Amino acid sequence: MTEAQPLAALAALADVVRSKNAGPFELTLDVIFTTRGHYELVKRDRLINRQVVAELYGLPAADVGEPIFYDPARAVKLNLRRPLPSGSVGETDVYGAQQHGPLLTLLLPLPEEGTPAT
Repeated sequence: MTEAQPLAALAALADVVRSKNAGPFELTLDVIFTTRGHYELVKRDRLINRQVVAELYGLPAADVGEPIFYDPARAVKLNLRRPLPSGSVGETDVYGAQQHGPLLTLLLPLPEEGTPAT
């Protein structure tokens, strides 16, 4: 990524950014990109990775799973260790459906001209 390369928030580059339970102790984060070009850039350069997500969520990298890229859907999935088990005292999102917020503001470079956008 170069300094002059334009950036956009993940929310503008993806059709879906969501979170959900992956059992009582983990959350799953899913991102489905709008275009093949955005997906391929993120996958090629590993722009969504354990360290980036750990920083966004204020977690140690050990609490973030390796991203799983799924080419047919232009999607990336990764798991986070929940700070508290689902439904336990003090836990505020039993379904894990409100935990994708930090991902929405992640700034990513736009593909260079000539990169396929479909």
